[in-house]
Amino acid sequence: MFFRKSIIALTGLFLCIFLIVHLSANSILVLPEETARSLYNSYSTTLRESPLIKIVAYILYLSIILHVIYALLITINNRKAKTKGYLVNQYKENSSWTSQNMGLLGISILLFIVVHLANFWARIKLGMGEGVGLDANGHVDVYEVTYSLFQNGYYVVFYTLLMVPLGLHLHHGLKSAFMTLGFYHKRGLRTIAKVSLVYAIIIAVGFGIIPSIVFLK
Repeated sequence: MFFRKSIIALTGLFLCIFLIVHLSANSILVLPEETARSLYNSYSTTLRESPLIKIVAYILYLSIILHVIYALLITINNRKAKTKGYLVNQYKENSSWTSQNMGLLGISILLFIVVHLANFWARIKLGMGEGVGLDANGHVDVYEVTYSLFQNGYYVVFYTLLMVPLGLHLHHGLKSAFMTLGFYHKRGLRTIAKVSLVYAIIIAVGFGIIPSIVFLK
């Protein structure tokens, strides 16, 4: 069990770092179109062509897979453990709603990832669906793909709403990761709890508000 939790903690921390980088890149989208298109497409081209970034991308895919698999195994074990009444009561008394429903939150996030990859990664990386053109600089026009998708009001609402479970998941998961890895300093944990809350709000609000800004351009 400790091994599984450690894998979840380590992959979760790596994914937290990735989200910061990803949000920074997505922030380009709020700039004026003539600036945003050039910068965003140039950035996307660098990611696709850099050997180092390709290695990081494979680590990212592996981290997501391991995080999901081990989280699912632990959730199943916890559900089995809660079949006994006294365990159920003790569990509810000593844990928050978020910690009790990390599995449900994780499934919501996984749904978002699948839909997100189908609309971006599959189209751009695998060439599935409508073809993607080039911008004035000869770069694959990833900006146009993103901009067009964020003109779909239904997708914008879906994207924004799914940031709520992401924020809750990050808030609990980030502070729990440090405890799983053996960090038990009382004052340090209080600081980590505050940092986790701020981090979760920035990530959830940041990702959640960008589609609306692009939609209203």
